[in-house]
Amino acid sequence: MQPIHSIQVLRALAAFMVAIHHVQPDAVLLAERFGLSFNRSDLLPWMAGVDIFFVVSGFIMVHASQEMFGRAGASLAFLRRRVARIVPIYWATTTLFLLVGLAVPAVLNSGAPSIAQILGSYLFWPVVSTQGLVQPVYSLGWTLNYEMLFYALFAAGLALPARWTLPAVTAVLALLVAAETFAGPLPLPFGFWGQPIVLEFAAGMGLAVLRRKGLRLPGALRIAVAAAGVAVLVAAAHLPGTDGPWSSVLWRGGAAVLLMLAAGCGREGVKPPKPVRALASVGDASYALYLVHPFVIRGLREVALRIGLASPALYIALALSGAVLASVLIYRFFEKPATRRVRGWLGG
Repeated sequence: MQPIHSIQVLRALAAFMVAIHHVQPDAVLLAERFGLSFNRSDLLPWMAGVDIFFVVSGFIMVHASQEMFGRAGASLAFLRRRVARIVPIYWATTTLFLLVGLAVPAVLNSGAPSIAQILGSYLFWPVVSTQGLVQPVYSLGWTLNYEMLFYALFAAGLALPARWTLPAVTAVLALLVAAETFAGPLPLPFGFWGQPIVLEFAAGMGLAVLRRKGLRLPGALRIAVAAAGVAVLVAAAHLPGTDGPWSSVLWRGGAAVLLMLAAGCGREGVKPPKPVRALASVGDASYALYLVHPFVIRGLREVALRIGLASPALYIALALSGAVLASVLIYRFFEKPATRRVRGWLGG
């Protein structure tokens, strides 16, 4: 199935938002080292890029797996594709993080992980870290623990009659959240899986169903819906009380739904302009961008400190540009070949 360019653009913007969130503390440190002032930007809640990713993921799993509904062997085929897509680069970045931690512990912001945390990281299983947080060794992987839960539920749903797949997946997600909300806190992994953020996968699936039923927005309305999504994000960044588990889903998740609606329910057959296609190519590499950008940001911070680059703004520009360039190269020369190789091994 052909990718939808506007969704790829949205994925690129989501990953870039997370990178902006992570580059700013390093810019602050750089400014302090050289006696400069630097005020971080809180124009948007930058980590809302994760909420966008989750809504997009729910949409894409339905949109890209339509031919699997009701088909024999669909569950295993789906899992093979997801494992081949998600595991290679995540295992590679996790391993690289561990190696960097062994070689230069001072560069990292975390203590030495336990064996249980390391194993949990590679198996996408929620484990408490040495800092008392439920996160893997490479902390960005917390989102992938949620993604893998969603993939497992979706694969199980594909074993059901087609009309029951999406209702069953949604019901299990809602049940997990209800159990944690009303009977929690639950022990791991259920306490982790039962956070309201998982409902964003269900919202994305719902939008995909609307698209399948023929929902298409004209250009002007798409722009208005996208603008509304951005406005909600701006409000979420400036209003108090919008960062709790439920309020975050309401504000950030709501904005992600609006942006996904605008991106995913446009008219077909319209050739996008070159800037959109260029952004879409970054969207193809958005998974690599999400996983790789901390290495580039931290590496360039150390370089900037050593060469005396006393310009936080220039450092941010170089770090973000470098992260995008690195992700595109890694996507082309590592992620895509590794995905094909693993799919071949798994018989996908």
